Amino acid sequence: MPRPLRVAIVGAGPAGIYAADALLKSDVAADPGVSIDIFERMPAPFGLIRYGVAPDHPRIKGIVTALHQVLDKPQIRLFGNVDYPNDISLDDLRAFYDAVIFSTGATADRELRIPGIDLDGSYGAADFVSWYDGHPDVPRTWPLQAEKVAVLGVGNVALDVARILAKTGDELLPTEIPPNVYEGLKANKALEIHVFGRRGPAQAKFSPMELRELDHSPNIEVIVDPEDIDYDAGSIETRRGNKQADMVAKTLENWAIRDVGDRPHKLFLHFFESPTEVLGEDGRVVGLRTERTALDGTGNVKGTGAFKDWDVTAVYRAVGYLSDKLPKLPWDIETGTVPDEGGRVIQESGEHLQSTYVTGWIRRGPVGLIGHTKGDANETVANLLDDYTSGRLHTPTAPQPEAVEAFLGERNIRFTTWDGWYQLDAAEKALGEPQGRERVKIVEREDMLRASGA
Repeated sequence: MPRPLRVAIVGAGPAGIYAADALLKSDVAADPGVSIDIFERMPAPFGLIRYGVAPDHPRIKGIVTALHQVLDKPQIRLFGNVDYPNDISLDDLRAFYDAVIFSTGATADRELRIPGIDLDGSYGAADFVSWYDGHPDVPRTWPLQAEKVAVLGVGNVALDVARILAKTGDELLPTEIPPNVYEGLKANKALEIHVFGRRGPAQAKFSPMELRELDHSPNIEVIVDPEDIDYDAGSIETRRGNKQADMVAKTLENWAIRDVGDRPHKLFLHFFESPTEVLGEDGRVVGLRTERTALDGTGNVKGTGAFKDWDVTAVYRAVGYLSDKLPKLPWDIETGTVPDEGGRVIQESGEHLQSTYVTGWIRRGPVGLIGHTKGDANETVANLLDDYTSGRLHTPTAPQPEAVEAFLGERNIRFTTWDGWYQLDAAEKALGEPQGRERVKIVEREDMLRASGA
């Protein structure tokens, strides 16, 4: 009787779990069956949803419910707190599995190459997100002394950063934020947040709902300059062909024509301002210089030669995420992705790296919403299964499921399991219960391991 197809997935975020789901829904899952092990370097699963989504967005965190149903399936095992490649290498994985799918996402900040970007008081958005989301591998404190702050970028991450900076600690207390984050945000001195985009309202990458949520806070006055509402032929075409872009533009137009209210924290959305330099004195941020831009007819912009200095003492760049390079795999340094064709990893020679696949942001870069990685996963898994039925996969030397546990045991690697996640989940909910909160996130890795029964 043929054994089940053995697949390893590296990365337990949405992309990896969607790939597992696609495998379970395949014909191969019925006969001869699939056996899936998901490896995750954090002690807890869910990747970006746990450590990338802002705590005041429980609606997005609701995706966890659907992912839970996948990980509950008996064909799947979770090995948390296991790091690729330090704890388990590609060669190790090849010994245990017919195929390996990498879905490791993106956690670093993309560079913004302007003078002064390395000054004290200039930060990457990804680092700040990791702090307020209670990531165990970042410092427990964050400097929040600046009264006036600049956020560079017009995507949802920029909105998250601006919103968290503009809200009060008490406003965020009902969420899952851990005590260290609450204390940090309670001491936050920011009263003015300035968000800068170099193009116009029609080119902003906000999601309409995320944008509108800015205005729901009793503490945040959202302000848009009427002079920043401008469209050329390319912008009008964008609005006609993209319902989301049109909704975003309409929201910004409505904000531009209303009277400014008296909510205590001001959040300015600036368009047609291209950051050219972070200004500093004695090694610290003292301002931001931007160049005014103008539309060129196509929806793109050109510089006008008019510069303005903004009085800010902290700058956050939210210009995109970048994936970490994966050892033993080919790498495109420009895009920060693994070269692929339909999810099959492609070497410099143009050959498919046998039995090796990618999905999600490591495959196509950090763009799109969480649900967009589902299509990626379906395509990658379809090609993996095609290679399986065509006999193109390699044959592992130790495909028995128990061989993996024995390997991790021999190396003294403390790993968490899916049952362990239920224990950690219960522990976090128990912490929140006395305060009437759904949960309080546990931050320290050692505490997470202990709660998970690693």
